[in-house]
Amino acid sequence: MSSTHPRSRSASPAALSPPPDKKARIESPPPSAEVVHAADQPPPSSSKKQPKSRKNKKNARRIPEPYSHDDILAREVSALLGQDYADAAKADNLDWVPPFEQSQQLDLTVSRISPSTGESLSIATSGDRQWVIVAPLSLPGERIRVRVYRHSRLYSHADLLEVIEPNPEWRDMSLVQCSYFGKCAGCQYQMLSYEKQLDLKRQTVVEAYKNYSKIPSELVPTIRPTIGSPLQYGYRTKLTPHFQRPPFSFQKAQKRGDAPAVEGKPDWLKIGFHEVGTKRVMDIEECPIATPVINKGLAPVRENVIKNITKFKNGATLLLRDSLRPGAPGDNPAPPATSAAAADGEHVCVTDQKATVRERVGDMLFEYTAGTFFQNNNSALVPLTSYVRDAIFPTPAPATGPRPTHLVDAYCGSGLFSIMLAPHFERVAGIELSAESIRAAQRNAALNALPEAKVSFMAGDAANIFDTVQDFPRDRTALVIDPPRKGSDERFIDQMVAFGAGTVVYVSCNVHTQARDVGMILKKSEAEAAEGADARAEAKGRKYVLESLTGLDLFPQTAHVEAIAVLRLV
Repeated sequence: MSSTHPRSRSASPAALSPPPDKKARIESPPPSAEVVHAADQPPPSSSKKQPKSRKNKKNARRIPEPYSHDDILAREVSALLGQDYADAAKADNLDWVPPFEQSQQLDLTVSRISPSTGESLSIATSGDRQWVIVAPLSLPGERIRVRVYRHSRLYSHADLLEVIEPNPEWRDMSLVQCSYFGKCAGCQYQMLSYEKQLDLKRQTVVEAYKNYSKIPSELVPTIRPTIGSPLQYGYRTKLTPHFQRPPFSFQKAQKRGDAPAVEGKPDWLKIGFHEVGTKRVMDIEECPIATPVINKGLAPVRENVIKNITKFKNGATLLLRDSLRPGAPGDNPAPPATSAAAADGEHVCVTDQKATVRERVGDMLFEYTAGTFFQNNNSALVPLTSYVRDAIFPTPAPATGPRPTHLVDAYCGSGLFSIMLAPHFERVAGIELSAESIRAAQRNAALNALPEAKVSFMAGDAANIFDTVQDFPRDRTALVIDPPRKGSDERFIDQMVAFGAGTVVYVSCNVHTQARDVGMILKKSEAEAAEGADARAEAKGRKYVLESLTGLDLFPQTAHVEAIAVLRLV
C-alpha cells in the first residue's frame, strides 16, 4: 500500500491537509521524475566536478559540539554503519564524500528510528559504499521514498516524499489530531500509540547512558518504564510562535513611500512555527498540544500582528502563557495585576513578558514572571515532584543511611522542588543564578506560608550552595539537581562530591549531559572514597552508586524526554 507522507515537501493526505490558504513547501515531482533504488545507484564519478558549497568548507566540516543534536545523530549513524566501517571511510577520506547527488530521490527501507530526535535512519548502498539517510516521520521496516537535500559526515538529510509500505504495527494515522502534523516541526510522534512513544523515550535514556556516561554497563541499573503525562494533548502551558520580518522589497518601498496598502493578512506573512527541515515559518492557527486558553489567545495575538505588521522592521517571537485568573478560587486576596489575551474559566492567556503568571501544582501556588522559566506541562508536575519525593523517601527505607531531614535544591528556579517537598523536611535551601527567579521563589514560599527559617533561597552560582549549608547534616541531606540543558560543570560536581549528601536526585531536560555528569560523579566519588578509606578509617570509603534511572514525559507527541537519576551514598 502506498501513501504520500504528510511530512513530505510535495503533498499531504486529505485527512491531514492544512486549511486552504496553507501551501505545500515544494511542488509535487512530475510523474516522470526518476526514482533511484539506492542499491542500484553507482557512486558518483570522482572526475565529475562537484558544485561549490556556499559555506566555508572548514565550517561545514567542523566537529559537532559535544552533546548537541548533531553529535548525538553522528554517534547513532556510526553505530548503525558499524564503527569499523566509519573509521575506514574516514581513513580513505570518504566520510565527507556522499555517494548521492543533491535532490536525488531514493527508495529505502528504514533501519531504525532515532529515539533522540524522532527521525528515521536508513542505510543506502551505492556500489561498495554505504551511507545513512536521515528522514522525518518514518518508522522501522517501512519502505519510503525520499529526496536528499543536505549532506553531512557519513549521512545525508532527506525530505520524506512517500511512505510506500507503512509499518502497520507502529503507524496509526487515525491518532493524529493536528492538521499541520507532518509540516510543522513541533511534533514527531502523533501517529504512534502513547505506549510506543513512552517505549521510545525509555530507549533514549538507555542509549544516552550507553554512549555518554562512560559507566560500566554492570553499574547502570535497568532503565525503568517512562512515566507518562496525565494529558497527551492540551497540556502545553506555553507557546512561542514567531514571524519573520516583512520582505526587503516591501521595506524599501516603505522608505520610498510607494509601498502597496496592506489590507488583511499579506501572503508573505506567516505566524507560527518552523516547517520541518527548514527555518521557514509556517502559519499555525491552532496547536492541539497547547491548553484551551492558549488556543483561544492565539487568534487575537495573530490578529494584532497582522494589524500592525507594517510597523515591524524585524521578525519577533510571541509569548502565550496559561495562567490562573487573578482572584481564582484559592488565590490570595490581592493578586498582582496581569495582562490577558483570552480567558477560559479560571484561566487566562498572558502575553506580556513582564506580567505575572500563576499556577497551582497540587496544593501549592506558584507565581513567576511570564518571560522566565517554568515547566510547560502543569499536568505532569505532580507526578514529577511525587517521584522525586518517593526517590528520597523510598519504601522500605534503604539500609545505607538515616532518613533525610534537610534538602538542598540546586538550580532551584522559582522554587518548584523546594516548595513542593518542603513539608517533608526540617530545612530547605535553594540557589539559582537568576536573581529574578530567586525573588519569585521567595514570594512563592510566602504564598504557601513557608517561613524563612524553614525555606531559604539565595542568588548565585549553584556550586556556592554548599558553602551556605555547612551546618546541614551530610548523611541526612538530600540534594536535588535540575540544571539547564548544558548540565552541571566540573566545579559543581567536585563540591557536590566533597559535600557528600546522602541522596542525590538529578532531574534533567537533556539526558545526554545528565549521563555525562552522572558518570563524572561516580568516577570522582570512587576516587574520593579510595582516598578517604586510606586516610581516615572512619570514612569507610563511602561512594555514590546509581540506584535508579527513569524517563518522564513532559512533552507528549514529541521525541523529548525528561530524565531522573537517583544516586545514593553507600
